[in-house]
Amino acid sequence: QVQLQESGGGLVQAGGSLSVSCAASGRAIIRYSMAWFRQAPAKERELVAVIGAGGRTNYTDSVKGRFTISRDDAKNVLYLQMNSLKPEDSAVYYCAITRDYPPPMDVREWRTWGQGTQVTVSS
Repeated sequence: QVQLQESGGGLVQAGGSLSVSCAASGRAIIRYSMAWFRQAPAKERELVAVIGAGGRTNYTDSVKGRFTISRDDAKNVLYLQMNSLKPEDSAVYYCAITRDYPPPMDVREWRTWGQGTQVTVSS
């Protein structure tokens, strides 16, 4: 069983940058797809970015060109670099992991989650 632990959230001004990390334990992540989701108050959890076991990435339109998902399989860590942040990016950011390939785009098909880290972007 894989356990996930996010870190690196915080408060940043609009236009700034922030990086969040997700450390996995219990299993090597090399054969897994991983993703970042976010959930703002009173909104549904949404997929932000996904990275397959081979490194192929996909992003939701609202973050394309601003966010970069990456992984370090040797360290068992998933990253999300967020640039040009906007107040609407404020949310709790969650990482998730799956053996499914291709990785599902539906949040309901992801089973293993971290506890989340808060990202707040002030205007």
